[in-house]
Amino acid sequence: MKLAEIEAARERIAGTATRTPLIRFRLDDVLASTAAGSTEIYLKLENLQPINSFKIRGATNAIMLASPAQRAEGLLTASAGNMAQGVAWVARELGLPATIVVPEHAPEAKLAAIRRLGGVVRKLPYDQWWDAIITSRVAGMDGLFVHPVQDPAVIAGNGTIGLEIIEDLPDPDAVVIPFGGGGLTAGIGSAIKALRPETKIITVEPETGAAFAAALAAGGPADIEYRASFVDGAGSRRALDSMWPVVAPLVDAALAIPIDEAAAAVRVLAERARVIAEGAGALALAAALSGRAGGGKVVCVVSGGNIDLSKLAEILTGP
Repeated sequence: MKLAEIEAARERIAGTATRTPLIRFRLDDVLASTAAGSTEIYLKLENLQPINSFKIRGATNAIMLASPAQRAEGLLTASAGNMAQGVAWVARELGLPATIVVPEHAPEAKLAAIRRLGGVVRKLPYDQWWDAIITSRVAGMDGLFVHPVQDPAVIAGNGTIGLEIIEDLPDPDAVVIPFGGGGLTAGIGSAIKALRPETKIITVEPETGAAFAAALAAGGPADIEYRASFVDGAGSRRALDSMWPVVAPLVDAALAIPIDEAAAAVRVLAERARVIAEGAGALALAAALSGRAGGGKVVCVVSGGNIDLSKLAEILTGP
């Protein structure tokens, strides 16, 4: 992804996507008990977007680049929830219908948000939903398919996060990014490596579906065992073959985080920073707190905050 395309995307999405803050997260007492005692943690708060997720950036850029003729039959996407909200948000602004196919385990908080925005939800078994991700189409449904990951316009929109990070913190040692399909990593990684090549790009997935970490270790994508969890916006059963050559050259390390550590990071964010993060949104902080992301200035991308309140309550009151 060229830097010029990302810079053009920033102009295109201005007024729809929010320029989110990058804040210093001071947790010296917690870090003292980890291997990363010298770490300075910064949080890129994409949970503060209008849809509480970074996905509005890529969705807006892709849809606005499409012609009116391409949008005439409405919009369509396959998403666990956050891209769905991005597409539904833009569809509402443009007066277009939006149909969203979601996996059966998608959290109710995200489904309710899609419906509030006027989107029509269609649930599919995970394998059928994943097939839509692979093929960029849904059998029997028409409309402009906005791919949640591999569309270059979506990637460029995601890359605007990288521009903002370097403007606010010119010398990060590492940027830690939750990994679902790779579109967020491709965008941010392209911007960061163009502006500061020495900064490490570190991906993080739940251990229950660490397909990219497995691919990086093996030298290419392969099917792995996938188990659904509350970390629904990251992890998969296989790294997308189409994204592998795009993302792999950008990534310096790929981490897999236990589900209980992701839950603990959700709790820490809520208790210590009053930040509500979904499971995927807390993965980067979990990696930093464990020391796996290394020392120095570490930016953690809090990718979203769309978590079911019942699950949040369970985590906050749990052990």
